Formats: sequence, C-alpha cells, structure tokens
Amino acid sequence: MARIDDTSGYLIAPDPAAARLTRAVRGTDQTGAAVDLKVVEERPLTIYLNAQEIVTAMTIGDYPQYLALGFLRNQGMLHDGDAITGVDYDEELETVVVRTASQTTYEDKLRKKTRTSGCAVGTVFGDMMEGLEGVTLPAAPVRTSDLYALAAIINRTPSLYLEAGAIHGTVLCQGNRPLVYMEDVGRHNAVDKIAGWMLSEGIAAADKTLYTTGRLTSEMVIKTAMMGIPVLASRSGFTAWGVEIAQQVGLTLIGRMKGQRFVCLAGEERLIRDADPAEVADEPRKSGRKGAG
Repeated sequence: MARIDDTSGYLIAPDPAAARLTRAVRGTDQTGAAVDLKVVEERPLTIYLNAQEIVTAMTIGDYPQYLALGFLRNQGMLHDGDAITGVDYDEELETVVVRTASQTTYEDKLRKKTRTSGCAVGTVFGDMMEGLEGVTLPAAPVRTSDLYALAAIINRTPSLYLEAGAIHGTVLCQGNRPLVYMEDVGRHNAVDKIAGWMLSEGIAAADKTLYTTGRLTSEMVIKTAMMGIPVLASRSGFTAWGVEIAQQVGLTLIGRMKGQRFVCLAGEERLIRDADPAEVADEPRKSGRKGAG
C-alpha cells in the first residue's frame, strides 16, 4: 500500500523522523552481509501523583505528560471531579509529576496490583472490573463506510511502525476522520496517551472510535469503556474476556479488520452496512502492515 504524503488532517500525527525515538544499529543478515537497521528506543518514565511514586513505565518517550495523565485516569486514580493543578515533566530525571488540588485514593490502589497480558508494562491496580459497574456506553451507530475509510488512511500514514516496527499504534477517530495517532512499545501506553490528550483538552468521547493495531484484550476493552468511547476496532484478534466485557458495557467491538474483511463480536445491531465490501480495495496477503500482537 502506498503511503500518504499529507497528514494535515490529523490533530496529532506520528513523526517517525523525530529525534530520540529510534536508533541506528548495525547487524548482519541471514547471508552474513552487514545491515543498518533503525530500532525503536525504550526509556523509563516514572509517574508520580502528588508526592507518591505510582509506576515506572517503559515507553518511547514522546508525549510523557499525556501518558501520565491517561495512565492515572485509566487506572481510576484520577476522576472527572479532580482538579489538576499541574503536570510537570523533568526530561533529565525522566519523571512526570501530576498534582491535584485535593487528596486522591491512590494509596488503596497501590495495595492491590495485578500484572496483565499487555506487553512492556501492563500493570493495572485492584480489581480490573472496578469502575465498570453501571457503565453503559452510548449506542452510537457505526457506518461500515467509515470503518473502511479509516483503515485505508491509517494503514498508509507514515509511522514509527512502518519505519522501524516493534511498536503499537492507537488512533482516536471521529466518523471517517482519524484525529490523534499515538504509538508506543505497549498498546496500553498508546491508548493512555490518547486518554491523557482527551483529558487535557476536554474532548468528548461519545462520538469517537478507537482504532488499535493490537489485540482486543480485556485491558484494551476496559480502558476504552472507561474513556467513554463506544467503538473499538483493530486489525488484530480478540480474547474471550475482552468480548464478554464489551458485550456487558455496550461497546461495539470489531477485529480482524483488513481490506474488505472484518469481524464484529459485540454491537452488531449498531452497524450500518452502507458500503459494499466487494467495492473496497482489498489488501494483498503480504501487506506492509500486519496486525500487532
């Protein structure tokens, strides 16, 4: 698939040429010939909430303030009523300190940790289902023409994945327009960056779609639901618990979305099939972008 040249339609687009995101490494190929390869950087980012150290995450290092805000929001450590008084990033110390006007409940959260299936740092706190009680997402209609249009744009957008691989992408979309495209070594980091951007900018979620290259796991479904986004789509596949939670909260869940094909395992009644798959350009079997694990 040919890459697109104009990314001006994005509010935030990937910048695969950005300094510090990749490093050139010399190696050898299967024949013994020397090769130069760009590889993705990983660096630690320690997140504080007020005076309490919360977690150290491995990340590519871009948008650290959004990552910190989104992580705390998606873990239930920041709530809609919390007044955020500061988000300070120290590049030398590789730390972000998020400050609130009043005390939070993070101490209780820290007593209960669960390691999840997410790659890199996939830590959630307490009961993974905490906070989902009573969550019912808006029954937003989903046009299949929008899904096909989004996939065609996103999969041809210049990105760190296409430049170096070994990374996940998550895109916040509205209708047939991708708005914010974040990447990171862990799919949860990428979605946390989007959550942090939405929190920082006061962006409504009810009319949005979240697109990810990663698996549709319970963690991804929970994060999407907690953000209030009613549609989650991916090039990759599903886990059974992810599907179960999506059905419980009314999330439209679409996976294996490649070319003309997709599978909907939750929210089928909200699909508006206004595009003929036969008229959609299919992907070659050996595509430049594959569903990430």
